[in-house]
Amino acid sequence: MRRIIVAAAATTLIGTAMAACGSTSSSSTGSSSSSTGASGPGSACTHAGIQNKLYTKGVLTVATDNPVYTPWFVSNKPSDGKGYESAVAYAIAAQLGFTKSQVVWVTEPFSSSYAPGPKKFDFDINEISYTPQRAQAVTFSASYYDVQQAIVALKGTAIVTKHTPAELKNYLYGDQVGTTGLTYITNDIQPTAQPRVFDTLSEVSAALEAHRIDALITDTPTAQYMASAQLKHAVLVAQFPSVGEHYGLLFHLGNPLVNCVNKAIAALKANGTLQRLQQKYLKIYLTFPTVQP
Repeated sequence: MRRIIVAAAATTLIGTAMAACGSTSSSSTGSSSSSTGASGPGSACTHAGIQNKLYTKGVLTVATDNPVYTPWFVSNKPSDGKGYESAVAYAIAAQLGFTKSQVVWVTEPFSSSYAPGPKKFDFDINEISYTPQRAQAVTFSASYYDVQQAIVALKGTAIVTKHTPAELKNYLYGDQVGTTGLTYITNDIQPTAQPRVFDTLSEVSAALEAHRIDALITDTPTAQYMASAQLKHAVLVAQFPSVGEHYGLLFHLGNPLVNCVNKAIAALKANGTLQRLQQKYLKIYLTFPTVQP
């Protein structure tokens, strides 16, 4: 749904560890981006060993935005363990030795999460894409989801059937400020009309329903949810090829906790947990056509 596009190549998540959990290239990108947080080989990643790395000893403090949306969370309740990102956060916590009651959720607006400076949380999980620019101010974990962007439009509108690369340039797009969807529109589709920019995704959705824009671009799971459950008469038109974009957990710059979290993510990939959670909450299928921008 959000965030900025990375140049490194990554394989598409679908069927294996799909988008952020899966490819070697995206994992290595995440690891290199978080290398500033290294605490040296052999650092203890036991529950007791990480206490001095925590924002508040004894609990894992996890941040996300408010509101949060399906399929990443459910009913705007991050603490219920439902939705892909909520479930991933609790799975990581369990790998680190925390019970569910030892996970504390706090609010951090998306737009301020990657700003430089100290953080009032251990990590933020909020569909935040790794970018080299952001990694200068904050530290990212390895990928927990690899991202593809997709087109959402209203049924019966021209873009549903006319979306060749040349035709895609003729539409009026809208997106949330600071998102990778907006970046994709500007850099990859390069439409003739300047895209309309909104403060929230809800405002983008409303503009689409009111026919003030022709389409919006967002990550495929969010696009699926918007088209199937959130917006009336909407359809996921197609998705675009992977550009290596992936979501990572966000830490304050140089936070050594990232090394232990990366080990937890690697374990969840290896034992199939991330793939199972993706199938449960994101429901990515190979039936969506892929089109060129």
